[in-house]
Amino acid sequence: MRSAWHGDGMTEKSAEKLVHDTAIVDPGARIGPRTRIWHWVHVSAGARIGADCSLGQGVYVANGVVIGDNVRIQNNVSVYEGVTLEDGVFCGPSCVFTNVINPRAEIPRKDEYRPTLVRRGASIGANATIVCGHTLGQYCFIAAGAVVAKNVPDYALMAGVPARRIGWMSAAGGRLGPDLLCPINGEKYRLAGPDRLERATLG
Repeated sequence: MRSAWHGDGMTEKSAEKLVHDTAIVDPGARIGPRTRIWHWVHVSAGARIGADCSLGQGVYVANGVVIGDNVRIQNNVSVYEGVTLEDGVFCGPSCVFTNVINPRAEIPRKDEYRPTLVRRGASIGANATIVCGHTLGQYCFIAAGAVVAKNVPDYALMAGVPARRIGWMSAAGGRLGPDLLCPINGEKYRLAGPDRLERATLG
């Protein structure tokens, strides 16, 4: 259902998806309540998008993509077939997903797509590239411009080309120091292995 526009806003109803008049949502796409589809977005027929999401200007969502609840996809992001975004994922402007590792214009490789899983609460910075076939762990943070070509641990702060772990981030989005205390809410973390961080057991 397309929403009515007035001025710079939308008319909102509690259980509606909100779709801008310039957006294209192909028949068969499933979109959860209160999700906002902004200017010049294209959602393909087989896509599944959860509730309370926001898809910014120029976003493309391919057939077969699964997007959870409360996901934020900023402007000019293409989410290709094989990508799954769990709840609470943030995709910065112009970040890039791939689904084939060795594309050639002259050779069809649709049967070679490799899945990419972005776990709950992960953040991907502007212009970062996520090479297909990898998993980004829960609440990891991918710096702007990074190129991710391997699996990413939960809570890892990744930067560079290729991306490497340069620290840890809390679920609240604070960079952790040596004490592994979140500077935002004081939550405590602990190392559970050489490249594994987890929330500390309370009590």
